[in-house]
Amino acid sequence: MIRVFQSLVLLASIVVGQASLAADSKQYYEIRSYLLSENSDAVAIDAYLKTSLLPALKRLGVGPVGVFENAPTDETGSARVVLVIPYHDPGQILSVKTALQADQQYLDSAAEYLNRGPREPAYQRIESELLVAMDCMPQLEVKPESLANSSRVYELRIYESANEKLGDLKVDMFNNGEVPIFLDCGIQPIFIGQALIGPFTPSLSYLTVYPNEQAREQAWKDFRVHPDWQVLKEVKKYKGTVSKIYKYVLSPKPFSQT
Repeated sequence: MIRVFQSLVLLASIVVGQASLAADSKQYYEIRSYLLSENSDAVAIDAYLKTSLLPALKRLGVGPVGVFENAPTDETGSARVVLVIPYHDPGQILSVKTALQADQQYLDSAAEYLNRGPREPAYQRIESELLVAMDCMPQLEVKPESLANSSRVYELRIYESANEKLGDLKVDMFNNGEVPIFLDCGIQPIFIGQALIGPFTPSLSYLTVYPNEQAREQAWKDFRVHPDWQVLKEVKKYKGTVSKIYKYVLSPKPFSQT
């Protein structure tokens, strides 16, 4: 009986230790963009995401999943639906894909979307990148008060670097000073990650949220003149670490979980 009790205590300590490790470890993010053309069916994509994919991911323990579309103020001219899908580790990506293929509830719910013919695609292409969370923000963070605000807007930024060394230095810049300046200026990150795979590597990406569009514009004005930013941007090793910036101003879908 004593041995059984000792075994249970040991098992409990292992489980608690693994849970603690998971809580402290870095997440991985798939940033998935459904690129839209004039012939795309955004309504069908929304229905698929809302009633099929997100419920299935929730059953598999994946979330919160963010779902966004271009806001009216976005000037990129690139119509898209953007998903942010968090994972505990890269292996979970494959296990989730395998599980979806065997999930009859998902397959039945998504049948209309999945059975569209080659002449009626819902989207132009899917563009994805895989990120690993950075030291400055190892876990995706969603504040409840933000979700309660229907006027909130988001901004997705992708910072390209000319080579791997410069890309790592930009990551170092974020990890060692840039994020506190964000927070001081009202720029609230949802996630920050470095690209492992994707069309923009070497790069990092991050998503931020604001109470409204006016707050977003003011926050970046404040950032550009912040005294700590004036010092940080002049650090020699950080010069030239970003060669191109992509900016997408996004609105959350009504069923977005972030």
